[in-house]
Amino acid sequence: MPEVSIIITTHDRSHLLPRAIKSAHASSCRSVEVVVVDDASDEDTARVCSSLPRVKYVRLERNQGVAGARNQGILSSRGEYLSFLDDDDIRLEGSLDEQVDALEGAPDAGFVYGQAIIGLNDGNPTSDFYPKHCPNGDIFWKLLERNFVPCGTAVFRRACLNRVGMLDPAIPGIDDWDLWIRISELYPVLSLERPAIVWRKSTPVSGQGTSNALRIVELSARRFKENWSSLPRVLQSSAQARKRVSRRFYDNMTNHLLWDAVRSMAAGQWLRSQKNILAAMRLSSYSVARALLRPKSYRSLLTHAPKEIMASKNSPRRLPQVVRSRS
Repeated sequence: MPEVSIIITTHDRSHLLPRAIKSAHASSCRSVEVVVVDDASDEDTARVCSSLPRVKYVRLERNQGVAGARNQGILSSRGEYLSFLDDDDIRLEGSLDEQVDALEGAPDAGFVYGQAIIGLNDGNPTSDFYPKHCPNGDIFWKLLERNFVPCGTAVFRRACLNRVGMLDPAIPGIDDWDLWIRISELYPVLSLERPAIVWRKSTPVSGQGTSNALRIVELSARRFKENWSSLPRVLQSSAQARKRVSRRFYDNMTNHLLWDAVRSMAAGQWLRSQKNILAAMRLSSYSVARALLRPKSYRSLLTHAPKEIMASKNSPRRLPQVVRSRS
């Protein structure tokens, strides 16, 4: 039986698969199962996967979106530990071994996560990484405020799904955030404060599922109101705690819209920028007012946004490696 299964979902991007699959195998010297879920691609993804060693290929005849495809990958996999990897991201060498070792040393923990090196549109890594700091332990309240867990860095126990359930396909783009919240409500969380993946960051022009800030914020606000704020730990908390987490959540959502408005402006997408600003005002005018009292960060973003948005034309840089630490 494989100790860990890495699930890669893909749709009409078979040219990216060899790099992602190779990185998944290189991330561990354990028994690793790589499951590629072809979410009803029109191109010959099956042929690409058949040409690569040690790949379990799962074909979906109807497009189910990332969350639905990930669920099918979970059902088709066998590992005790599970992790997701987007087809345009890269797992760093040795990173999976460290994370599984950490989980095996803490049997009560639900999942472990790390940092992501931010990559440009062409896949080249930058010198930036996210998050700068990785909270651990009881991170439930922090996760209600914002998602700081890069999806591809998380390794979680299959056993957790027996209690919290699978991913929700109705909330594409935040399905992983929702899963981390549900797991962290019941289990402590581990973190390794070092990079585990190279993550292609979404921008207003990248065309990724998370690049539409307005849609992501609307989904998140609805989920917070209708689901997350009704979770047992929230309902059992004090009114002051509920008010504090609500304020911080809406501050984060409005900041996200304002940042994307500036980035959209830098990319020449004026209509999108205007829509984001109006949506931020509708969401929480108080949060917008608080954000506008701190204009320095937005001036800085406006200065650096064009450099961030444009893909680098330089030759690929060498990816950093994670040194294996084994007893």
